Amino acid sequence: MAKKGTLLIVDDNRNILSAVKLLADKYFANVVTLSSPNSLVSTMISEKPDVLLLDMNFHAGINSGNEGLFWLREVKGKFPHVKVVLFTAYADVNLAVNAMKEGAFDFVVKPWNNEKLIETLLAAFNNSKDKNKKTAPQQVRTEIPMFWGSSPEMANIRTIVERVAATDANILITGENGTGKEVLAREIHRLSTRNASEMVSLDMGAIPENLFESELFGHKKGAFTDAHSDRTGKMVAADGSTLFMDEIGNLPLHLQAKMLVALQSRSVIPIGSNIQQSVDIRLITATNRNLFAMVESGGFRQDLLYRINTIHINLPPLRNRIMDIVPLAGMFIEHYCRKYNKELLKLSQQAAGKLVTHPFEGNIRELQNVMEKAVIMCDGCEIDVEHLQLYVSQAIVSDGQTQTLEEVERKAISEAIISCGGNLTLVAQRLGITRQTLYNKIKRYGI
Repeated sequence: MAKKGTLLIVDDNRNILSAVKLLADKYFANVVTLSSPNSLVSTMISEKPDVLLLDMNFHAGINSGNEGLFWLREVKGKFPHVKVVLFTAYADVNLAVNAMKEGAFDFVVKPWNNEKLIETLLAAFNNSKDKNKKTAPQQVRTEIPMFWGSSPEMANIRTIVERVAATDANILITGENGTGKEVLAREIHRLSTRNASEMVSLDMGAIPENLFESELFGHKKGAFTDAHSDRTGKMVAADGSTLFMDEIGNLPLHLQAKMLVALQSRSVIPIGSNIQQSVDIRLITATNRNLFAMVESGGFRQDLLYRINTIHINLPPLRNRIMDIVPLAGMFIEHYCRKYNKELLKLSQQAAGKLVTHPFEGNIRELQNVMEKAVIMCDGCEIDVEHLQLYVSQAIVSDGQTQTLEEVERKAISEAIISCGGNLTLVAQRLGITRQTLYNKIKRYGI
């Protein structure tokens, strides 16, 4: 029997990992093992398994299976084509039924029967391949899912999100352009109790100033020239759901006062009307501007900032998430290969190295654009450096000469040392390298 496909095994018992790998190596072309689910998503992106054998419990003394169900949902949400077989030491029929409802292919109880285990894993693999042949091309998701990665900053943000998502606390998301503020807002909404209704988005940076009030609060027919019919404002449209206001810093001062009143009273008055409409919204705002500095200069109301800033989340730039660049690139490759009906492409080591050293001033949005072009331009099975078409702006040009990758790296390390207050352990974590590698680079660059 020819070996085919990739199997990923996740179990906190290393003896079980070794035993199952030894058994499965005879049937699968590639068997990958993980002793913790913390890096599961990034491993899924890099290894692209056909079948996942997932343990249900990862902490001693906890046998509820909730951890397994959580990771099952994560995998099925991000990689719906992967067949998941759940592994547990406790034969719980109710848990098995729940797992099947969540999308698991099958359920294996420990201690396992070797023949039964292999039969189940191969059935999952064959089912995956059969469905790929029989079904029409899947509709490609237009929205890129949230990718948390493994950086300490994102781990901290994830903890905050998991604590506040189920509340109605107003959230202010800040960060540079392209860091994924709207994607994070959608993830918060997905995890909230309001997720039965679609999140309503309003990009303040794309609306002419004279239309801000109408877009927010709505208007009645005849309220002004060209008001030929009633219009429902975004705040009313978001009633019972989440309103996401991007580029909140663009809101003019006179409308900031009206916005504050609306948030305090939980009601709006459309233009041309005297009747208040009650609204029940959860507000998430975002900006790449420094609202605190705008308050100091008089460009933004302090009381409104307090109102929208119950929870403040600042997304780090991609240059501070170096360890996440390649896994993110892999996620985009998979997305655009599906979109353009291409066989799944791989990323060469040389291309990966080029991505890691690129400054990415446009952050995740720039990386996404680069990978879409790379998928389109690649005619083979592997994306290489020439497919990336990376653009370096004048921001990193010195004395008319483009900086070398070494100069860019030296600058990144120097800035990280300053921002981390000289804590080299934190610097190494932020840059995604070991302390020894950091010491070597500090010595090499004379920092």
